[in-house]
Amino acid sequence: MSSRTTGTRRLTTAQALIAFLARQYTERDGQYHRLISATWGIFGHGNVAGIGQALIESADDMPFLQGRNEQAMVHAAVGHARQSNRLSTHAVTTSIGPGATNLVTGAALATINRLPVLLLPGDTFATRPADPVLQQLEVPYAGDVSVNDTLRPVSAYFDRVTRPEALIPAALQAMRVLTDPAATGAVTLALPQDVQAEGHDWPEEFFAERVWRVRRPQPDAAELDAAARAVRAADRPLIIAGGGVHHSRAEAALAAFAAATGIPVASTQAGKGSLPHDHPADVGGIGHTGTATADHLARTADLVLGVGTRYTDFTTASSTLFAHPGVRFVNLNVTGFDAHKMAALPLVADARAGLEHLTVALAGHTVPPSYAAEYAGLKADWESRVTAAYTPRSEDARPTQPQVLGVLDTLVTGDDILINAAGSLPGDLHKLWRARSRDQYHVEYGYSCMGYEIPAAIGVALAAPGRPVWALVGDGTYLMNPTEIVTAVQERVPIKVVILQNHGYASIGGLSESVGAERYGTAYRYRAPDTTYTGEPLPVDLAANAASLGMRVLRAHTVGDLREALAEARAATVPTCVYVETETADTVSGAPPAEAWWDVPVAETATRTAAVKAREEYDRHVAARRRHL
Repeated sequence: MSSRTTGTRRLTTAQALIAFLARQYTERDGQYHRLISATWGIFGHGNVAGIGQALIESADDMPFLQGRNEQAMVHAAVGHARQSNRLSTHAVTTSIGPGATNLVTGAALATINRLPVLLLPGDTFATRPADPVLQQLEVPYAGDVSVNDTLRPVSAYFDRVTRPEALIPAALQAMRVLTDPAATGAVTLALPQDVQAEGHDWPEEFFAERVWRVRRPQPDAAELDAAARAVRAADRPLIIAGGGVHHSRAEAALAAFAAATGIPVASTQAGKGSLPHDHPADVGGIGHTGTATADHLARTADLVLGVGTRYTDFTTASSTLFAHPGVRFVNLNVTGFDAHKMAALPLVADARAGLEHLTVALAGHTVPPSYAAEYAGLKADWESRVTAAYTPRSEDARPTQPQVLGVLDTLVTGDDILINAAGSLPGDLHKLWRARSRDQYHVEYGYSCMGYEIPAAIGVALAAPGRPVWALVGDGTYLMNPTEIVTAVQERVPIKVVILQNHGYASIGGLSESVGAERYGTAYRYRAPDTTYTGEPLPVDLAANAASLGMRVLRAHTVGDLREALAEARAATVPTCVYVETETADTVSGAPPAEAWWDVPVAETATRTAAVKAREEYDRHVAARRRHL
């Protein structure tokens, strides 16, 4: 990297920021990455004459990507960051007003999932020559509040740059948080539009190349000793692999640890793929959307070793899953906040470093042979159930959703990347998908944000050029956010979009039925005379919509059609959509039902029979809830 220089350079604040961002790098394990590898933007007043003009000035140094929806731009940046193991991300610039507030959902998703993204929303005038300006929120009790303040609670770091000279500390703090493995998330620098355009004499050192080393915190000796003693004392230990395994690139260390100890490995949505599906120790997803194998082992485990997991309610089955009376927890996590959850023995460290040290500390220790044989048999039984769910009646039949996954399963290799976020697909994927590589399974379930899939696929494809990237979306999700198809076409990013049409919100429909709400308002159908939505399906053609946005579209009516269409899409060099109408699971084989509970409160008083019965079932499950203290 270049040496420091002296002198100053006259630039606007926006020009200085873009020049600074173009020279920031990360390093981990001797590998260097550009921290901000591109900037997404939609221009309006508030950024067109500042950041917009600066991007033209720095076009050779800062790649630009044109978005269609501000939330979607954040999703694309987050997808890129996850695929880049949090070592590289994108910046996102917007105008003031709705352009800025449209960032909030994407920012929440990034921060909840601990993924870095830099947000650069325009802001109202710092000097207030006219007040209010177009799109300005007037707050009678505070003159310094703007709509950008909605980003404060969903940002890992927030600053408003009200003077040019304030950019230097703000930009350095922003980079610090983006590269901190324990504190990263959405970082917001709100930029008043007059300050963006204001000239300033900047020290040349501000523009020198700077390397941010992403550290691997090592475990404390006392915590390591306590964790090892707890594992040695257990008869039925279970590992829960979370997203931290992937962020740390700890997959090989986890495989070595599992091989040495024989401890089975279950995975959260973010952690799936930590071991390949055919690894002897891999027992699949855990929790409400988990496998029968993993959930049985969780119920009977006397020790749970969490690695890089946040223990969300889907993982713990709303605190009903870990039923062994003496169960204890050991949490290996880079953040102390997560390491102390479940009243665990904390092991605060990088996931890879912690696993490597634990492997040494447990040298010679393995689980009882009877336990290993037990989970091997359960794993084989579950694989038979997966095969049954994947197998269609015939090539001429309309496929179920699991059968769509089954056909795709026969076509992909470890190079393919599958992206999903919301609806019924995350549950089916967590239970059924056979992950072949560490990064094949990309399901955003921290925020479970409908509309994430298509823009995220673009970000992932930009981070992994040449690899087949699939965005799997239901009809409800597609209608939330299809606009970045235009961006994929414009940028010639050959993503593959699979639209599964089931005429409504299938996941929430099933949940609605289970909690006594009788699927009310969850179907895409005409309103019937009795005011319920039970009429004919709406004449909406999502395939035609995708084609109108520039995608090549392949329609599949049968399993055989689907097989041909998916193979054709996989080989395509242009953005391609496969559209298939799925059969409902109540008429043919569907995914196995949930193996664990999830707490969605049911009406305590009701007149309708469905709700009364649902409340009785709810009370039965609540009685099993447990606080681990």
